[in-house]
Amino acid sequence: MLSYRHSFHAGNFADLLKHITLVYLLDYLNKKDKPYCYLDTHSGAGLYDLTSSHAAKTNEFSEGIARFAQASLEQPQLLRYWQLIKKINSGTQLRLYPGSPQLASLLLRPTDRLLLNELHSTDHKHLVALLSQDKRCLIKQEDAFAVLKASLPPKEKRGLVFIDPSYEKKDDYQKLIQALVSAHKRFATGVYAIWYPVISRQDTEAWIQKLVATGLPKLMRIEHCPYPDTSGQGMTGSGMLIINPPYTLAEDFKKLLKELEFILRQGTPGKIRVESLS
Repeated sequence: MLSYRHSFHAGNFADLLKHITLVYLLDYLNKKDKPYCYLDTHSGAGLYDLTSSHAAKTNEFSEGIARFAQASLEQPQLLRYWQLIKKINSGTQLRLYPGSPQLASLLLRPTDRLLLNELHSTDHKHLVALLSQDKRCLIKQEDAFAVLKASLPPKEKRGLVFIDPSYEKKDDYQKLIQALVSAHKRFATGVYAIWYPVISRQDTEAWIQKLVATGLPKLMRIEHCPYPDTSGQGMTGSGMLIINPPYTLAEDFKKLLKELEFILRQGTPGKIRVESLS
């Protein structure tokens, strides 16, 4: 069993990029009346307590959602995300941080469906306790790439596939490329959102070039790096790869990333990018 626990990292700068993107994509799908499926391959526990010993040990949220909470927000998409954070926190205290399953449960409509998967036994139990009463949800505890293969195409013929690996195993990068190519063949019209860390710039670029070389169409890259590539900070940034992005996404994210970068800035300005890779 893998040891990765997202509770140590909940609410950090990477989560903000990841979840702001998720909210944007779900709002986009909600514009049409037709139902859709939300498939979350690496769901985690679903909800995190920022006062827990895990969160306190790394204190990563202090450079992420804690800063965000003190900012005067301007971009509509950032305000939209913050409204959801406040919705699950009582009063003015920022204690709870929602993972992707919790955010999706707040945004999906009664006719939509959530397919959630988490392999880690402890986080799976937390996820079941959190969302098992939601009749829209089916919660699995299987290998993420096996679930991806078995679940596509969804019966709704519309959907968002959200892939957020820990990359704890080095071969996850290659497995992900193979899984995406296979998934796209079965469900070419779906929206796919894949999170990735920036640890080694050289390795990140090499992996992305391998993905581009597969010929996957309509592929967009969004990235935010608060730290310089050579800062020695471990994860210096993160990004999202979007297949079949909304046509409005590029322009909207160019604006909101500028504001997000300013809010989370670590001394010198960080780097942002929004670019088509197809």
